[in-house]
Amino acid sequence: MIYLIIVLLLVGFILFPQWWVRYVLKKHDQQLKDMPGTGEELARHLLDQYELSHVKVEAAEEGADHYDPQDNVVRLSPSYLKGKSLTSVAVAAHEVGHAIQFNRKEAVSLLRRKYLHKAHALQKIGISLLMILPLVGVVVKIPHVIGLTLLIGLMTMLISVFMYMAILPEEWDASFNKALPILDQGDYVPKAYLPAIRQILKACALTYVAAALADILRLWRWLVLLRYMR
Repeated sequence: MIYLIIVLLLVGFILFPQWWVRYVLKKHDQQLKDMPGTGEELARHLLDQYELSHVKVEAAEEGADHYDPQDNVVRLSPSYLKGKSLTSVAVAAHEVGHAIQFNRKEAVSLLRRKYLHKAHALQKIGISLLMILPLVGVVVKIPHVIGLTLLIGLMTMLISVFMYMAILPEEWDASFNKALPILDQGDYVPKAYLPAIRQILKACALTYVAAALADILRLWRWLVLLRYMR
């Protein structure tokens, strides 16, 4: 019973940040008549204001909001692109914050390029080995394959967590050193909504942390599976 409670508490701890991020974004995604413009209009206005007219604004897949430094484009979910909600304008301002970082060549903007692609590649290798090694162990009876798989799984988890934590300063800067001052000083959002905007920007900054914790849960599922394959 105690073991079950500990497991439930651990799973809750892992899932809560991801749930909270989704809850905050959805909570404030109601269309508001007094919002001056859509997420797309705000993004375009801010980019022009910061002399970044060459940066494009495009639609992304739903839930895949990001700034792409390779193509120099801000991509927003269709619902945020055309939406007049607090979430729409906050997410748009956050991604514009990344565009400002990159085009100003700020040191914080190098974190993503330095860590993300390498860590993604290592993570994919780790996941592939997690899938292959147990099958190899069953076929050719390699000793200690479960232990080796566990070690690889732990390394994959650590790489994933490090990857997301390493770029957290970049995300935090985009939210609170770029987007929040912009929205606070301008007439883009009625002042009464600024506390909600701050909450949304915090959710934007913590998206990667939530994803890292979700990776830990995925590793735990692998370990449970491997236990039953013994």
